[in-house]
Amino acid sequence: MDAFTAGLLQRIRATESDLTMARETGDDFLAEVEQAELDDLHRLAAEHGVEVGASRV
Repeated sequence: MDAFTAGLLQRIRATESDLTMARETGDDFLAEVEQAELDDLHRLAAEHGVEVGASRV
């Protein structure tokens, strides 16, 4: 696994965690921000052929 792929997957995991925390604390604005970031990261992964898996939040 190259550094780009590893970094991208790490960012996805971190964003998923942040999204979960935002939802659990009821922070709707932050949840929207994190969801948008997660969508962008998944798009970037797809554009570069990075397999993310079915772990979307």
